[in-house]
Amino acid sequence: MRCLSQQKLMGTTETFKDLDVKRLTPEDLKSEGAKEVWRPFCNRFEGLVEDFNYGTLLRLDAERDYSEENSIFATRVQFFAVEVARNREGSNNTVFLSQRSKS
Repeated sequence: MRCLSQQKLMGTTETFKDLDVKRLTPEDLKSEGAKEVWRPFCNRFEGLVEDFNYGTLLRLDAERDYSEENSIFATRVQFFAVEVARNREGSNNTVFLSQRSKS
């Protein structure tokens, strides 16, 4: 990713002040109110992030691994925005450390 994209993604916490990135709900991404905020945020990345609006799986709970009940379909920009925020907060440490101890 380009530095510009990373800088814009770091603005996620400013745009989504009340969003708990550690434990998302489907409504955080899919409700009408959420879509009104996410849509312009994601559109800022058109031309900056390849396939910015393509779908990908996103974990709802940062402390749990991917599973059917812990995954939601999101856009690539939503995935990057949430995961960058999670990494900055240390929310992914639980899964990282559990995977690290298995190897």
